[in-house]
Amino acid sequence: MLSATIRDIAIIIIAIQTIVIGVLLGVLVWQLWRLVKMIQTEIKPIIADTQETVNTVRGTATFVSANVVNPVVKTSSTLVRYRRTFQSLTAELWPRRISPPAPE
Repeated sequence: MLSATIRDIAIIIIAIQTIVIGVLLGVLVWQLWRLVKMIQTEIKPIIADTQETVNTVRGTATFVSANVVNPVVKTSSTLVRYRRTFQSLTAELWPRRISPPAPE
């Protein structure tokens, strides 16, 4: 008789635990669903702002390349060309440098 009562009480406790776990699992799923929805609504504007920033940076890089880097490279190459031409034309006028002997 005592063992049957203990068995019945154990079955009732396990049933109550199962119901509580089921309810808590449902609450957990609902909270996860709310979290996913909140993240989606927060992430979409951030992604849009990031894409806009990337496009701005791309445009700035193109502008700088076209209006700053290319003219500087062209000017530098022209100056180097003139300098080398001048050196070639005046090479015979300048005495050659004699390198010091290597120490032994």
